Amino acid sequence: MPSQDDFEYAMETTRMVHEPDRRIDTFGTTKFEFEILSELMDSVGVVKVRRGQVEAQKPVLIKPQGFNDIELEGFDPKVLQVIEHYREKGVDLNFLQYGFHFKRSDVSEELVHDSIESVKDKALAEARRTGNPSLAIIEGVDSSWEVSIMKFTLEMIMKSSEINQFDFKRRGLLE
Repeated sequence: MPSQDDFEYAMETTRMVHEPDRRIDTFGTTKFEFEILSELMDSVGVVKVRRGQVEAQKPVLIKPQGFNDIELEGFDPKVLQVIEHYREKGVDLNFLQYGFHFKRSDVSEELVHDSIESVKDKALAEARRTGNPSLAIIEGVDSSWEVSIMKFTLEMIMKSSEINQFDFKRRGLLE
């Protein structure tokens, strides 16, 4: 697991290259495909591309202490620091529990001998060509790539929350 400095660096430098068109479904499981692009620190012109899926269960209405029981499958429990990072920034994450039993599916890795800019351009072109609404392309730090996935997922929570609240209200589950 990354040190605190590595964690903070990953949080600061992880950026979304291509955001999925879809959001977290209110009443069902949502799967996102990801590609994480990261330059290798010890090699010039080499980019590691990791591909896989992250699965988020449907959101559940919760009490304010709802994040106490998050389960992570395939992740080091220390990545919960991502949640603490957002709490410290004053982000209210306690209204809906996105239940998360995260499941990090089989992750494939590929080394590409090219510049990060070229790899990003090719990945974006392929994303536009296929039109996959569940694909996220993330630029992250090689040694802390799991932090990048967690950051992406929590950003998807924040972007999905308003839609999910509307859906709960529409069904009479919220006032």
